[in-house]
Amino acid sequence: MFNQVAFIGLGLIGSSLARSLRANGLAKTIVASSRSERTIRTALEIGLIDEGFSDAADAVKNADLVVLAMPVCATQAVLESIKHNLKSTVIITDVGSTKGNVVAAAEAVFGTVPARFVPAHPIAGSEQSGVLAGKANLFDRHKVIITPLAHSDADAIAQVQQMWQAAGAEVLTMTVQRHDEVLAKTSHLPHLLAFSLVDTLARESQNLDIFRYAAGGFRDFTRIAGSDPTMWHDIFFANEHGIVAALDGFSEGVARLKAAIVAHDSDAVLGILTRAQVARHHFTHMLAGTAYSKTMNTKNLQFVVAAGGTLQGNLRVPGDKSISHRSIMLGSLAEGITEVTGFLEGEDALATLQAFRDMGVVIEGPKNGEVRIHGVGLQGLQAPPNALYVGNSGTSMRLLSGILSAQKFDTVMTGDASLSKRPMERIAKPLRSMGAVIQTTGEKGTPPISIKGNQLLKGITYAMPVASAQVKSGLLLAGLWAEGETVITEPAPTRDHSERMLRGFGYDVTTEGSTIRIRGGGKLTATNIDVPADISSAAFFMVGASIAPNADVILEHVGINPTRIGVINILRAMGGDLTLLNEREVGGEPVADIRVRSAKLKGIRIDEADVPLAIDEFPSLFIAAACAEGTTVLTGAEELRVKESDRIQVMADGLITLGIDAQPTPDGMIIQGGQIGSGKVISHGDHRIAMSFAIAALRASGTIEIEDCANVATSFPLFVELARGAGLKINVVEA
Repeated sequence: MFNQVAFIGLGLIGSSLARSLRANGLAKTIVASSRSERTIRTALEIGLIDEGFSDAADAVKNADLVVLAMPVCATQAVLESIKHNLKSTVIITDVGSTKGNVVAAAEAVFGTVPARFVPAHPIAGSEQSGVLAGKANLFDRHKVIITPLAHSDADAIAQVQQMWQAAGAEVLTMTVQRHDEVLAKTSHLPHLLAFSLVDTLARESQNLDIFRYAAGGFRDFTRIAGSDPTMWHDIFFANEHGIVAALDGFSEGVARLKAAIVAHDSDAVLGILTRAQVARHHFTHMLAGTAYSKTMNTKNLQFVVAAGGTLQGNLRVPGDKSISHRSIMLGSLAEGITEVTGFLEGEDALATLQAFRDMGVVIEGPKNGEVRIHGVGLQGLQAPPNALYVGNSGTSMRLLSGILSAQKFDTVMTGDASLSKRPMERIAKPLRSMGAVIQTTGEKGTPPISIKGNQLLKGITYAMPVASAQVKSGLLLAGLWAEGETVITEPAPTRDHSERMLRGFGYDVTTEGSTIRIRGGGKLTATNIDVPADISSAAFFMVGASIAPNADVILEHVGINPTRIGVINILRAMGGDLTLLNEREVGGEPVADIRVRSAKLKGIRIDEADVPLAIDEFPSLFIAAACAEGTTVLTGAEELRVKESDRIQVMADGLITLGIDAQPTPDGMIIQGGQIGSGKVISHGDHRIAMSFAIAALRASGTIEIEDCANVATSFPLFVELARGAGLKINVVEA
C-alpha cells in the first residue's frame, strides 16, 4: 500500500501497527523517530524499522503515510516540526485516544485540517508499554474508530481504513465530538476511577491489610491503574469536557445507589444490580444485531447430521416459549412478586425479559429456569433509555405493541435483520382503531415500530381477518388500559395462553365460543407460574420418534393446551403412535407426559381446523410427510410464509434438495413421501427449519448438512445436546 511509512513514536500501539504492516507486506520501508535513542536502537536491532531518527522532521521527508503515535499532548508541537518536510500527497493519521484536541492542533498548525489527515483511534492495548510490548496481532478483532471531517479526502480515508482492516481490525466511523463523548464514558472514566480508587486506598493508614486481602474483583477492576501515568495524565486533560460530563453522570448513579442503600430500598438496589448484571451481554448482542443469550453464536453454525440412528429415553424439552413470554409481561404488570419456574432461557423469551428490565422492572434471574419478577402494576412502567431491542422475537414485538400503546411515554421497538422483514401492520391497524398512535416502517409495514405515548385507548369490537394468537394477545393487553370493553372474534381457534394467564393473575376475561371479552380498569395480582415444556420443541422429537426405527421416547411435562395440540392430532391422523400419560393441570394449563413410538406413517389431507393449532410445528410435520407413504396435502397455512422465514418455500427447497417431491402452493404444500437422501440445505436463520432437517437424518440415506443454525438458540438452546443424548448423530461445525 505504501512505499514508505513514518512512525512518530514507537510505544505499544505504534510498534504493533509497524509489526502488522511488516507482517502483511503493506510497506516497502518503515522508518520512525523517537525521543529515546534506546527505543530507536532496539527497533533497529529487532528489524522493526529500516531507519531511525531522533528528529521527527527527518523521519517524514519521503513518507507516503505518517502515523502520529506519540502522546496526544505533543500533537501540535510535532505537527509544527514536521510541517515543512511533508510531501503534498502524504496521508497523516494518528492513534490517539482523544480526537478533539488532535483536530484542534492540526487547525492551529495548518490553518485548516489537511484533507489527507484522517484522525483514528485503535481501541486496543494493555498496561504494558514500549517498543518491545508490541504485537503484530494486537488489533485482531478489535475496533478502530476513524473520525474524518466533512472535507477529508475519500482516497486517504479509504487507505487508512484498508490499512486497519489488514491489521485485523473492525473499522467504524464517528464524528470527532461523538468519539470523545463515547470514549470518555467507556475508556477514560474507567481508567480515572481505577487510578482514583487505588490512590484513595493507598492513602489509608491500614493500607497494607487492604491490599493483602484484596480479592479478585479488586484486582480485576484496578488492573488498568497499572497503565502509563504520563499517557493518561495527557488524556485526562485532552478530553476534559467529556471526562467531567462522564464523571458527573457516574456520580449521580453512585448517589442513587448510596441513597437506596441508606433507605434500605431493596427493590431499587436489586434493580440496579440486576440491570448491571445483564447489561454487558445485552449491549454486546444489540451491537451485533443478535439477541441476548450467552449461547448465541454470531458466527454461522452448521449442523452436520449423519444418517440413521434412533431416539430412546425420557426427555424434558425447554419451557413453553409462549407462556414464558407472557409470564414476564403479566408478572411485570402485576402488583406484587411473581415467581416463575420452568422459564425458557432462549433468545426470544430473554428479549421480552430485557425489554421490561429496560422499562424499570426488577427481575431476578433467570437461573435454572427460575425468575422472580417484582411487578410494578399497570401504571408503573418507566420510559426506556433507548429503543427496545427484541432480537428475533415477533411475539415480543406484537404483544409489546399492545402494552406500549397505552403508556405515558413514547417508545421505539427494533429487531434483528430477520424480524425487520416481518409484517407488523396486522397488530398496528386494530391498535389504531383503539386510539393508539403507532407507526411501522416502509410500504410493507415492518419494524422499527414507533409508538406515541399519552393516548387514551378505547375498547373496540374486532373481527380478526386472520387467526393469530399474537395479534389477539396484543389487543387483549391493550384492553387492560382501554376505556370500556374490548371484544375480539377469531376466525379459527388460536392458542389461548394469554386468556388463561390473565385469569391466573386475577383479571376477568370471558370466552364465549370464538369471542373473547376484556374490560379495562382492573388490576393484575402477582401469582406463581410453572411453565410446562413447549409442545413446539417437543414436536421435533414426536416426529423423530415416529419416523425412526425402534424409537421409544417419553416427553415429560409437555403442555397440551387444546389450542396447541394440532401436531398430536395430525401425527395420529397419519398413523402415529402417541399416548398421553399422567394428564394433569398446572397453573391453569393442561400438561401430560407424551409417549411416542415408531410407526408407519401415511400421507393425509391435513384438516384445516388443525392448521392454527399446529402453525409453528409444520416444519417438522413436513418431515413426517416426507417419510410417509403416499401424498400429504396442506392448505390454509399462508401464515407460514411470514414467519422467521417463508417456511413453505424454504422447507420445499430443502426437501427437493434431499430428493423429496415437494410442491409449494400459496397456502401450503403437497408432499409425496419417499426416501430422504443426503445434501446441504439452508435454514435461512430459521430455528425450526434447522431442527426439522436435523431430525430428517433419522430416515436419510446419507449425511445432511444444514447451514445457518445459530438461531436455534432462540427457542431451544440445548437442542443439540438433548438430541445427541437421545440418539441423533448430530455435530456442530463453526463456519
